[in-house]
Amino acid sequence: MLWSLIKILIFVAAIAGLTYGAGLLMESEGGVMITFAGVEYTLGPLQAVIALIVLVALVWLALKLAAFLVAVLKFLNGDETALSRYFDRNREKKGYQALAEGLMALASGEGRTAMDKARKAERFLKKPELTNLITAQAAEMAGDKHKATEVYKRLLADDSTRFVGVRGLMRQKLNEGKTDTALKLAETAFALKPRHEETQDVLLKLQAESGDWSGARETLNAKLRTGSLPRDVHRRRDAVLALSEANDIFDDAKPIEAREAAIEANRLSPDLIPAAVMAARGYIEQDKKRYATRVLKKAWQVQPHPDLAAAYAAIEPDESPEARIKRFGALTKGTQDHSETRMVMAELQIAAEDFPEARRALGDLFETDPSTRSLTIMAAIERGEGGSDAVVKGWLARALTAPRGPQWVCDNCHNIHSGWTPVCENCQSFDTLSWTAPPEVEVASPTGVEMLPLIVGAIEDQSDDEDEDELIEAEIVEDVEDAEDMPDVDEADDESELEKVEK
Repeated sequence: MLWSLIKILIFVAAIAGLTYGAGLLMESEGGVMITFAGVEYTLGPLQAVIALIVLVALVWLALKLAAFLVAVLKFLNGDETALSRYFDRNREKKGYQALAEGLMALASGEGRTAMDKARKAERFLKKPELTNLITAQAAEMAGDKHKATEVYKRLLADDSTRFVGVRGLMRQKLNEGKTDTALKLAETAFALKPRHEETQDVLLKLQAESGDWSGARETLNAKLRTGSLPRDVHRRRDAVLALSEANDIFDDAKPIEAREAAIEANRLSPDLIPAAVMAARGYIEQDKKRYATRVLKKAWQVQPHPDLAAAYAAIEPDESPEARIKRFGALTKGTQDHSETRMVMAELQIAAEDFPEARRALGDLFETDPSTRSLTIMAAIERGEGGSDAVVKGWLARALTAPRGPQWVCDNCHNIHSGWTPVCENCQSFDTLSWTAPPEVEVASPTGVEMLPLIVGAIEDQSDDEDEDELIEAEIVEDVEDAEDMPDVDEADDESELEKVEK
């Protein structure tokens, strides 16, 4: 409505301008004198302008007539396609003009206009391979998915446009969330153009989401061959896929294949913690403890991790606490200042009931990098050294509100995972999980958890309520005794200890 009103105003303004200009020409003096065949013709200003316009029109018409006469002469001279070429040339000119306008409309986000121009171009050019793609993209832009699907299916009939049609349908299915159909279309598109980088990425992502690890490894190798993936990144991601394949083999109860796949994953990327743990498990099952030790030591030097410590403890499950401390000294050599090393050694000392040494091993970690695990270890040390209930309860209360420490966090969406996975459970990104501390978010607690240290301290002052004191003391003693009786390092992780505190 508004645009129609604007066009009417522009038309009225143009007529008014022409009228005003004609009036000025009629009122002006002078003119143009033309002599032709001895006769003089005098034209006024307005007449001269009209004569000039008529002359330009006559020249244009003469040129067109001359081109038509040339085409007729060629036809009479034996060129049977001369006349058809003459008319086709005009049609092509109009068609390409409509095609250019359609592209401009598509780039400007005017979907309906682009569809109209594409239909006009198709009427003049009769070249669907040029106009169908514009029509499909314009239909998607205008929200007409049915029309876009219809055009993409028409593109499948021509070998030169089949890939474009398959890719368009694949993107539609991805937007609709139909990943199974999109996967089949991606495989077809990959077969048509194996070097197309976008198709490779989509296919790899869909294969990883569906658990087709062997197919994903083939796609990854294709990316390496075409040069769209650096070799070091390829080795890392190939190790992730091999590890995921090994996990599936373990689930199918095929230990021999699982061991081989896990060892292959560890060979491809020795710093991949889950691969090192699984490879170590495979070596332990084969009674190759020396190989398992070497794998875990190499991974520990890159990134100390609780899972590596648990796997290292499983190499000798029946050893004494003193022997375990000595053996772990070889694992942690060179990483004594790392927080994970300090907590692991403190836990081992607690298991050996050497609480002063456990305090020295932990150092000032509870101050410089406090976490649920380090503060719970301090509570166990205080209880082991005979500390008062108020001190022990204070450490446990601080542990409830302290950060959890490093976890498996997605680098893309920062979602926290309970365990390592090749694909993020939130954003479906591939190989984006890192063992790091998640970003801290300040959230007001409606339950007043931050007041627990004060509440626990106040309970100690209520000496007249003997039944309550006995109940709290029994719970604290049970917590500390559980921490002191840890047989293995993997039983002293922060999650189990936090669950005990919450109980």
